[in-house]
Amino acid sequence: MEYQALLSHVDHTLLTQTATWAEIKTICDDGAKYGCASVCIPASFVKQAAEYLGGKCKVCTVIGFPNGYSTTAAKVFEAADAVKNGADEVDMVINIGWAKDGRWEALLEEIRAVKAACDGRILKVIIETCLLTDEEKIRLCEIVSQSGADYIKTSTGFSTAGATREDVALFARHVAPHVKIKAAGGIASLRDAQDFLDLGADRLGTSRIVKLIKGQEAHGY
Repeated sequence: MEYQALLSHVDHTLLTQTATWAEIKTICDDGAKYGCASVCIPASFVKQAAEYLGGKCKVCTVIGFPNGYSTTAAKVFEAADAVKNGADEVDMVINIGWAKDGRWEALLEEIRAVKAACDGRILKVIIETCLLTDEEKIRLCEIVSQSGADYIKTSTGFSTAGATREDVALFARHVAPHVKIKAAGGIASLRDAQDFLDLGADRLGTSRIVKLIKGQEAHGY
């Protein structure tokens, strides 16, 4: 795959706790320059980034992040606030404890409520695969498929592990055809990126791919 085709699947990401506006601005500049699918940034920067970008790149943010145990009302407010501030896409973290308790209906209702608050914007549902059994992952593929969400996403990047090839392949086997897949966390090389796309991912959440391509440009290849 050509670099530009690969980059069009990248959510160029900066979610560290110490992120400054200068760093976010660089992410925005690179996201626009390299034709990324979006820039994925903290909610507190969404309004500023959306105004700065002026539509040159989509703005994605995260809610209930990274632990997922905020109340449904809090997640709904976060999603609505993000949209009001200019977010084009929202990545939410499920309540992982509810998954462990088998509270599937509560999870379904919460995702549906957040999707409604997104007011037509793209919603990606982070299930944090590293904390789940395969059976729980499969059940969550079914829940996300029923919820109206647009994507199922592997990881926050803030837990014990990130995306794996096995989990993306499992998603591809068990989500409904209308649900897309986002791999995130630990995507460290162009080979990783290509492998995840080949396995069925449509989006890649990563801070490294743009940096790698910038480095190759700097070295003349």
